[in-house]
Amino acid sequence: MLPPVLQQLASGESSETNVTEIIMSELIEGLPDAVALRCLARVPFYLHPKLEVVSRSWKAAIRSPELLKARQEVGATEDLLCVCAFDPENLWQLFDPLQNLWITLPVLPSKIRHLSHFGAVSTAGKLFVLGGVSDAVDPQTGDQDGSFATNEVWSYDPIIREWSPRASMLVPRAMFACCVLDGKIVVAGGFTSCRKSISQAEMYDPDEDVWVPIPDLHRTHNSACSGVVVGGKLHVLHKGLSTVQVWESKGLGWTVEDYCWLQGPMAVVQDSLYVMSHGSISKQDGKASKVVVSASEFRRRIGFAMTGLRDEIYVIGGVIGPDQWNWEIKPMSDVDVLTISGERPTWRQAAPMTRCRGTILGCTQLRI
Repeated sequence: MLPPVLQQLASGESSETNVTEIIMSELIEGLPDAVALRCLARVPFYLHPKLEVVSRSWKAAIRSPELLKARQEVGATEDLLCVCAFDPENLWQLFDPLQNLWITLPVLPSKIRHLSHFGAVSTAGKLFVLGGVSDAVDPQTGDQDGSFATNEVWSYDPIIREWSPRASMLVPRAMFACCVLDGKIVVAGGFTSCRKSISQAEMYDPDEDVWVPIPDLHRTHNSACSGVVVGGKLHVLHKGLSTVQVWESKGLGWTVEDYCWLQGPMAVVQDSLYVMSHGSISKQDGKASKVVVSASEFRRRIGFAMTGLRDEIYVIGGVIGPDQWNWEIKPMSDVDVLTISGERPTWRQAAPMTRCRGTILGCTQLRI
């Protein structure tokens, strides 16, 4: 059970004035700081700003690296979604599925306007944004900004609430596969400066802040690629191709497989792959696919993100494209959720994004 002050904070009953009345020299009166920190670790992430108003020592504790370790030790980690959309530029939001609320992050401090086609993953309790190009448009001419691929890497620490530059990738790239395997970030393929497709791959150790090259992909293609991790293996897919290039963390190179997977947005739920294709969501089991539920309502919705979290699939944002009756393009902030478990899959709507809308540029999970 939480101490009374934490119960008050969680219920919203305490104010800045009355919580300061319980400030003591220790974090919590009568408890060693190590024990008090474990109590603080049990408070949900969305309440951390309230905890910080208690005292300087509480603020320091909430923003300390030890808090993440304590949350892991007491089993209080939370799974959040990180989302970045076309509008507004370079802004990320976190979604808390348990509280059904959105939290807005500080603007990504990249000098590249309207960064897009980047990689987005999380590991070690941080969000990482890697590479990409500018999707900015000159308002006078309507032309693209013209920036080619970058190798910059940024990380966001939700504990201290700050963006930090990290070691740059060895190769600038955009529209590439980017995944986490055994705690390390693997990037492969994509396009580099002058829009040239590449086969180079590399791996990043977040603890050492170091990139190292790994064997190149077997093949390069003049199309965007993406990556998914299923069964402890990284799978690199190129748009329009049935072949998949597979990397194992302990392997010496890539293997090429023809899984005949369906083409379309993908999500991994409980280590199973789901694909939205031809107006339905199907589960891929090896080379076989089985329709799980209809998704015909998304036929006109493009540019959305599809991702898995716990036993659910989230369909986030995007735009409603034009049809023969209406040529208007409508940016969306909607969030539709499909629960896979239970007797039959069911759809529901979650809280819409509060700041972001339109085409989703980046989406990943964050465990803190």
